[in-house]
Amino acid sequence: MSLSLNGQAPPRGRLPALSLAALGVVYGDIGTSPLYAMHAVFANDRHPVPVDSANVLGVLSLVFWSLVIVVSLKYVTLILRADNRGEGGIMALIALVQRRLANQPLGQRLIVLGLLGAALFCGEGIITPAISVLSAVEGLEMVTPGLDDWVIPLTLVILLGLFAVQRHGTGRMGDWFGPIMAVWFLSIGALGIAAIAGEPGVLAAMSPLYAVNFFAGHPLLAFFSLGSAVLAITGIEALYADMGHFGRAPVRLAWTVVVFPALVLNYFGQGALLLAHPEAVDNPFFRLAPGWALLPLVVLATVATVIASQAVISGTFSLTRQAIQLGYLPRMSVLHTSQETRGQIYVPGINWALFVAVVVLVLSFGSSQSLAAAYGIAVTGTMSITTVLAFVVARRRWRWGPARTFLVLGIFLVIDLAFFGANLPKFSDGGWLPLVIGALVFIPMSTWRRGRALLIEHQARDNMSLALFVPLIEAEGIPTVSGTAVFLTARLGQVPHSLLHSLKHYRCLHERVIILNVAVSSQPYVAPERRVRIEQVNARFYQSRMEIGFMDTPKVPDVIAAWQRGGIPCDPETTTFFLGRETLVPSRGIPMAIWRQKMFIGMFRNASNPAAYFGLPPNRVVELGALVNL
Repeated sequence: MSLSLNGQAPPRGRLPALSLAALGVVYGDIGTSPLYAMHAVFANDRHPVPVDSANVLGVLSLVFWSLVIVVSLKYVTLILRADNRGEGGIMALIALVQRRLANQPLGQRLIVLGLLGAALFCGEGIITPAISVLSAVEGLEMVTPGLDDWVIPLTLVILLGLFAVQRHGTGRMGDWFGPIMAVWFLSIGALGIAAIAGEPGVLAAMSPLYAVNFFAGHPLLAFFSLGSAVLAITGIEALYADMGHFGRAPVRLAWTVVVFPALVLNYFGQGALLLAHPEAVDNPFFRLAPGWALLPLVVLATVATVIASQAVISGTFSLTRQAIQLGYLPRMSVLHTSQETRGQIYVPGINWALFVAVVVLVLSFGSSQSLAAAYGIAVTGTMSITTVLAFVVARRRWRWGPARTFLVLGIFLVIDLAFFGANLPKFSDGGWLPLVIGALVFIPMSTWRRGRALLIEHQARDNMSLALFVPLIEAEGIPTVSGTAVFLTARLGQVPHSLLHSLKHYRCLHERVIILNVAVSSQPYVAPERRVRIEQVNARFYQSRMEIGFMDTPKVPDVIAAWQRGGIPCDPETTTFFLGRETLVPSRGIPMAIWRQKMFIGMFRNASNPAAYFGLPPNRVVELGALVNL
């Protein structure tokens, strides 16, 4: 993870190194799916698939073509093109839609849909560590049956260690992720080859006819099996979200050369094992290993699942920061864990909330098989929403015609919805879980977005125009004190409430008054030379706009150098930052339910301190309170 390109093309000669690193960050989740995917299909509690030759070949064909169509064609070939200045993920798609359709009703609906997809991705981020680590540790039951009682405690210890080390960053660990996952993929591929050698006829399942025959012979059972087969393609949203660390080329090369062949070999190896030994259905992955290799494989699988979980946790941190910058979540404490790589961050509140949720899942479900029922709805729901948002990108950015757009993306959407529909019957078996998690994330995000819009509208109605204010103040002969005063505002052209309150309390003005607006662009990064703009209103007043990308970290003091270059003689030692600290009160008669107003007020009250969030020097900050009715 220390190799970060922010989506740029890799320098010459670095493609192999970046592709190796991508194995650990991008493909950790989908790379550990063989641990539980085939077992979930054939040992499903509700709709198990009988283990016979036709069914095994049919399921293998279904898994193979899911990897080809959904992962290789849709995500690796097509969706990776939908980047926002190199950054991927559903929040990047939301930013693209926001940029092109922000003021249109359709755009607003698509943004809300995108927020729902982001919420479901968070649900997947909670389930992944639980199911991945559980499935690996369950291999101990194969080594020594008497270790059954140790599976849950050991899983919890590993998860505690995983979340505890997050605050130290993943830079050093990231250097090991790629090589370890390379060993993992080579190992599972080798296990598959050994099993295929005993049953080479299993390779016939590469023909789509076996999947077609499976549906023709058992249409209902085949449809329900889609709900478990989708586990073979989990992690594809993380693949898209982590693209910005490496760029498209390394991600595509790693998939084509290493990941796809290893996964196919292992799945077909498990199929060959089931053809020869149907009783191996209890754990076809670990049954592939000879006795002497079982314990090392369990250890390697555990390490691989920790890496897979790490990638999803880091992705959740990144999504949280993007949501904060784009205005969909309140400010939170975001700590940077690397001086070299700006993408490596740690969000303490999110980290420990994830840990508590994962522990609850492990204790509640108790096994990877039980958790498998909860997994599919989150994955397929996010897949479907990604495809819908990609329609906008295809039409507005790639300039595809209507026929081409609806033909290509329509086919992918039908497949996504088929997977989603096949997972709906699992609702009562745990499929409700990601929907509940999604709701717990979506409702606060949409509430914060709506509340912020209402608050800004309210303040805009009460604010005075700066063009009217400046001549009135200058005519009053307000006493002047030395130094520079900076007032942060949500909208330029208007007088900030903090400026009015400062005048009311101190009855004086600084010799230089700068009204600063920090705006977040729909682009991930903004070049330093384009970040700051300055406009002089008169001899005393200035307006300045600082524009940052949604992946950038706002550091307001950095603009002082830009102001000095622009001719404003401000000294950091004599510059004071004034912040408004509103106390919100719910009120009736506004288009927002009272319970949502109270939720918004609670989030507003508990947002992190703006001085710390904007990187302001604590000894140069003055906060002025005000009571505001929503």
